[in-house]
Amino acid sequence: MSDLLLIGEVAARSGVAASALRFYEEKGLIASERSGSGHRRFRRTVLRRIAFIVFAQRIGLTLAEIGEELAKLPGDRAPTKRDWTRLSATWDARIDERIAELQTLKAGLGECIGCGCLSLARCALANPGDRLAEHGPGPVRWAPGPSGRG
Repeated sequence: MSDLLLIGEVAARSGVAASALRFYEEKGLIASERSGSGHRRFRRTVLRRIAFIVFAQRIGLTLAEIGEELAKLPGDRAPTKRDWTRLSATWDARIDERIAELQTLKAGLGECIGCGCLSLARCALANPGDRLAEHGPGPVRWAPGPSGRG
């Protein structure tokens, strides 16, 4: 069994599309070696890093934050359970915040659909007093930046 895997093998084993693997490599989250013909070959240990990336994204870490965390891991060997435990120890609060956000969303969703107003201008739950209008048009809640705007 070779220690080096082709990108298609890594994609199949990790469940992550080859295009995403190339993107992760471009961002410096994973690394490959190039064969004489230019084909990417990944060390088998990259599978653990990819699993970490997928998990970290699910709990809400940005790719920049994931890169910072991955930089704390050893580059010369596969991370151990101890490495992962040390790395993820600070995530408890973040996970708790995410759970609270989702619980609030779940509770509010039933109320919002139940009221039937379908108006973000009047909805006391999603936009009391139409306060988001002061930030301008568009999907203010979904735009990046502290006030919703980029």
